[in-house]
Amino acid sequence: MVFTKRSLITLIILALVLGAIYYFFARKGITYIWHWEKVPEMLFYYGPKSPDDPTTKLRMGVLMIGFMLTLKISLVSILFAIIVGTVFGIARLSNEPVTKAISLAYVELIRNTPLLVQIYIIYFFAGSILRLSAFAAGTAALSIFAGAYVAEIVRAGIQSISKGQMEAARSLGMSYAQAMRHIILPQAFKRIIPPLAGQFISLIKDSSLVSVIALADLMFQGQQAVARTYYAFEIYFTVAFLYLVMTFTLSMATQYIERRLAISD
Repeated sequence: MVFTKRSLITLIILALVLGAIYYFFARKGITYIWHWEKVPEMLFYYGPKSPDDPTTKLRMGVLMIGFMLTLKISLVSILFAIIVGTVFGIARLSNEPVTKAISLAYVELIRNTPLLVQIYIIYFFAGSILRLSAFAAGTAALSIFAGAYVAEIVRAGIQSISKGQMEAARSLGMSYAQAMRHIILPQAFKRIIPPLAGQFISLIKDSSLVSVIALADLMFQGQQAVARTYYAFEIYFTVAFLYLVMTFTLSMATQYIERRLAISD
């Protein structure tokens, strides 16, 4: 589905109208005093950072600090998930029984166990042995988890390409690796963009689970802000909106890449 500029504006207007309607009935249905005026300073504020740094300037608030860390975790995890998923996806198609068995075991083990459990195991078990920081452990858990799904997406994308193209490339003197790099993977990449986008959007949302290991991401900062101020609705609505900004931006970027590749075709 391709969003035009007009349909995008219509969607935004519809979201604002529905939000206004919900806000109106929510205020009538519950006795809650809203404090939206407190939210902007949790995003940005103008003032000193601390008594040790009295310089007055525009600074990021707690939610924006968490937003930037979530964005960093997501981007790093996506990068490593692509690498891990591509390697294991190709290994799933290997003729070597051991290689194929290892890749299959990895995919099935990771996909059939909860991400939260994997985060705990990597942080408390592997992290204590390898002395990993919370950021490294959280990123590793997300990368390994998403990599298993990316592996299946890559495998399906490669198998969707006609076997005759591999045979033709090999008959021209290309090695298996060269045929994969120059012939098969470029074509498979175009076909797997939509499912990859869906997986990476899920990864961004799943990154909120790293808050359980005290990693100060967006969700953790939101929980801490609620504990201090008790403005639960305002803060969690803002947190949800910031996650929406990340996922919607990724969705739009994916659609742009699809359109560019369609033009090249």
